[in-house]
Amino acid sequence: MDADLKRLEDKIGKLISLCVILREENVQLRDDLNQAQQSSNTLKSNMLLASEKLEILLETIPGDITALSTETSLGTEPL
Repeated sequence: MDADLKRLEDKIGKLISLCVILREENVQLRDDLNQAQQSSNTLKSNMLLASEKLEILLETIPGDITALSTETSLGTEPL
């Protein structure tokens, strides 16, 4: 009977240790996830800003040049 209780006590001790380790790992994973989400949001913001700047630049290009670059990128010869 004492041996059974000792084994049960050992198993419970191991279970508690495992729970502590998993809890610490979970905290680290949450921190990593938060950092990844912040990084993703920053990258999305930078891409949006770059896209807006490109749109502004494209609007400043004269029409003939944009038509020429569009035709060239499509593989057709300009008229």
